[in-house]
Amino acid sequence: MANYTVILSSKARKQLDNLSDHIASPVLIAIADLGEDPRPNGYKKLKGRDGYRIRAGNYRIIYEIFDTELVIDIITVGHRKDIYN
Repeated sequence: MANYTVILSSKARKQLDNLSDHIASPVLIAIADLGEDPRPNGYKKLKGRDGYRIRAGNYRIIYEIFDTELVIDIITVGHRKDIYN
């Protein structure tokens, strides 16, 4: 399988910058792993909006996959209680 390029939106960058290091570390690892496998175990297609989500502890990563360009666009990152609002 080809490697995908992972792109962070400006919103996702700001959200990651606001996380403490011990919380951001597993989130960043999960984001990096998306480049290897954009559909890992546990990923879900979102209902009511475009995109997919994966879990990293209590945090969720919402992203879109563009298979024709081999690009993954990270839309937003946040705590599970806040992410879907």
